[in-house]
Amino acid sequence: MKNITAKQLEEKLERGEKVNIIDVREDDEVTQGMIPGAKHIRLGDLPNSLSNLNKNEHYYIVCHAGGRSAMACEFLVEQGFDVTNMLGGMMAWQGDIVEP
Repeated sequence: MKNITAKQLEEKLERGEKVNIIDVREDDEVTQGMIPGAKHIRLGDLPNSLSNLNKNEHYYIVCHAGGRSAMACEFLVEQGFDVTNMLGGMMAWQGDIVEP
């Protein structure tokens, strides 16, 4: 599985790179903040949302701490998508944990 740190993803955004970010957290979690430009698709809704995704695009997958996004990445890779897991999730993005 491909991985990226929150800092590396933040640098891509700062450089103005086009990034597709999918936040797989639950509704109540995203009310606490999302990465700018991220699309919210709950992990449980992902199987029914595949038609909204483009297999020719690359996606960065985010959750709270990195576990659910890793599961989402495994599923999406099985479906033929090009994805990268953001290590540490929103906890790393918000600076609540030290990144690997």
